[in-house]
Amino acid sequence: MDIHELKSKFIQSRDYNTDDVNALLDFAKRAYIHNEINIKEYRVLVRELENQGAVIPEAIHEDSLIEHS
Repeated sequence: MDIHELKSKFIQSRDYNTDDVNALLDFAKRAYIHNEINIKEYRVLVRELENQGAVIPEAIHEDSLIEHS
């Protein structure tokens, strides 16, 4: 799967078009979690979207169970 296919699936799923790379990154993550794409496809999509400016939000919460350094 490439970015164009991801955008097409996004449009089919959400009924609107977006060029927001962060929204597409989130959509790719959900596709991976739901086993709609494999890890190799996910990594390629993440790399391409990050090259286009996508960022993973740093969600640091005081009540998080995950330690942050």
